[in-house]
Amino acid sequence: MTKRRDFIKTGVLGTAGIAIGGIGLSAKSYNSVIGANDRINLALIGIRNQGAVHIGNWSSIKDSHNVVLKTLCDADERLFDSRLKLTVEKGSAKPKTEWDLRKVFDDKDIHAVSIVMPNHWHALATIWACQAGKHVYVEKPASYNIWEGKKMIEAAAKYKVLVQVGKNNRSNPNVREAIKFIHDGGIGEVFMARGLCYKARDSYGMSKDSEPPAGLHYDLWLGPAPWRQYNEKKGHYNWHWYWETGNGDTGNTGPHQLDIARWGLRKDEHPVSVYSTGGLYGLGKTGSSTPGKLVYGDVEAYGKDATSQETPNTQTCSYRYKDGTLLEFETRGRYTNQEGYKGVEVGNIFYGSDGYLEIAGDTWRAFRGREKDPFASSKELTGNHEADHYRNFIEAIRSGKKEDLHCEIREGVISSDLAHLANISYRVGRSVTFDGANERFVNDPEADTYLTRKEYRKPYVVPENV
Repeated sequence: MTKRRDFIKTGVLGTAGIAIGGIGLSAKSYNSVIGANDRINLALIGIRNQGAVHIGNWSSIKDSHNVVLKTLCDADERLFDSRLKLTVEKGSAKPKTEWDLRKVFDDKDIHAVSIVMPNHWHALATIWACQAGKHVYVEKPASYNIWEGKKMIEAAAKYKVLVQVGKNNRSNPNVREAIKFIHDGGIGEVFMARGLCYKARDSYGMSKDSEPPAGLHYDLWLGPAPWRQYNEKKGHYNWHWYWETGNGDTGNTGPHQLDIARWGLRKDEHPVSVYSTGGLYGLGKTGSSTPGKLVYGDVEAYGKDATSQETPNTQTCSYRYKDGTLLEFETRGRYTNQEGYKGVEVGNIFYGSDGYLEIAGDTWRAFRGREKDPFASSKELTGNHEADHYRNFIEAIRSGKKEDLHCEIREGVISSDLAHLANISYRVGRSVTFDGANERFVNDPEADTYLTRKEYRKPYVVPENV
């Protein structure tokens, strides 16, 4: 009889008739492999802030899509009690817990994993999952750097599993409608897209190095990143603002808007030139580090106090494609005005020969020429669409077709690379020219050093041959 793991790797979890006919199993053996109701067992790896969102969304489709949240995994065992409670409150059965993701991949009963770890873990966790025959839903950005994204694409193809990147807008009905409107010529020939990330962020403060708290498996949490002493302000959530673990807000909130921009522009390619500039502005050099308020769960903010943050909070990015099409992206991490008709803070604006179109959240408006009022717009969505992207992932697993995924790994990587390219330009301090076919910079060895890590910390090495 075909082994359970081999069967799951095919991605065929459709109706009993299709599955039986496809691999030659009897009805009895089919039920013993999958279960009479085609249940999909899922493990969630990373259960902190965004992980809680995943718990809610996977739980919301447990009945409609027959998904069981079998395991919660996190390197910080202190989270287990609260997240087990949350899972039950959301209507799921109490899952098991595990702090080592490698044991999750060894579990033959798990069909798919949802990866909500820090950016520096996305690639290696995805590759390990692919090697274990698991389908993968991985949060944005797909990868921590450009080379890792390439390895993720290779792993998905080699092990014939489906990998969905968590760019949720790809499954939002109104955003999909807006993109279709653009592609159908609604604002004429589109020559530029602009992505916006206006999120005022206070200082996350500073602290001295210390010993990691009991319950946190710090070596595993650090994973592929170079060793550094534990520091509270460089750990949970704050890892976004340090280059060895995160990609700043351009690589945090930015991938959503960069993806929509590239999608609307119909650019299935890398830009040929990139320029990004900015800095860390509006925060003091010293301060009392007295918490002003709590943000992002239990992560403290400290007004305009000093910070050890490395990534910019203000960043302007400009991309040019081979045919001259432009893409702009801007991060404003301090106080700012909004842009657009009724104020877009996090969203997109597309510019065409006949007008422009704004996308803000799950609404859109199109304007003709110099007219001040929209001539076309979205309607208010009915029903709950928060879990649409998660549903799409499960439905694609059942069909076994990667083309059914709304953000298959290659799509997610190309969009994530836009953030990486901008950060590389920012870090070298100048415009860079990129050879997309070979994924190298043109005559720029300094910029090339940022395509991947100088060294991966053993045993957490992203392999050359996946």
